[in-house]
Amino acid sequence: MEADLGDFLRSRRARIQPEDVGLQAYGRRRVPGLRREEVAQLAGVSVDYYIRLEQGRGPSVSDAVLDAIARVLRLDETEHTYLRTVARPKSRASAPASSQRVRPGLRLVLDSLAGAPAFILGRRMDVLAWNALGDAVVGFSRMPAAERNMPRQVFLEPAARELYPDWAAVAAETVAYLRLDAGLHPNDRQLATLVGELSLKSEDFRRLWADHQVKSKTCGVKRVNHAVAGELVLPYETLGAAGDPGQSLVVYTPEPGSETAERVALLASWAAAPAPAPAG
Repeated sequence: MEADLGDFLRSRRARIQPEDVGLQAYGRRRVPGLRREEVAQLAGVSVDYYIRLEQGRGPSVSDAVLDAIARVLRLDETEHTYLRTVARPKSRASAPASSQRVRPGLRLVLDSLAGAPAFILGRRMDVLAWNALGDAVVGFSRMPAAERNMPRQVFLEPAARELYPDWAAVAAETVAYLRLDAGLHPNDRQLATLVGELSLKSEDFRRLWADHQVKSKTCGVKRVNHAVAGELVLPYETLGAAGDPGQSLVVYTPEPGSETAERVALLASWAAAPAPAPAG
């Protein structure tokens, strides 16, 4: 799936008002935000050059030009990196299925985190593995194997809106991270299929995908409305797996001594308890 540089640039300049960058607004504006000629002027490039860039017809663009455009459009670090990636896409084949396998050593690390809910995400936010407490919190094992994917859960599972009290924020972050993945892997057919299915089945996904937000998920806080334990406030850390590009370890880290920590400890006891023997 090809990341659309033009749509990204148009969405970013639409959020910047002329007054924000020291320009005087004049004339009737048909679209919100900066005009293309204003971006070109502030970035120090010709209008024709910027138009060709936004239309995907420009030559290989330099870091200096991209840095200037990023400054004008007030891109954050993640957006700036994304701009460089989609402006100079590399021809890459889709990653083979074997790259989604979790190394035994990484599984041992995952299982050693007995007191913290944790799981491993792969490309396209596929859920590759989890520990017992992670399963107790999110319920990965109850998902069909082909549907163990966070965007699918968020947008296609009706119960997700009850599971995540802040569903709108979770949905926006999920799409922004998936958009970032799309920029890094423009030729991923599986990702294109996933985006196509979600766009077809979810109006919310279509709207968020069209907004072209990009965001990494290194840390944050997620609220989960657990059917047994009640509301859990779960800070999380996302750690890249060295040697396994595209895989990351997500660990929920409840505040020590908090009500959530007590509830997670109860869930850990429940998850560790042996299943009752069958009757008879």
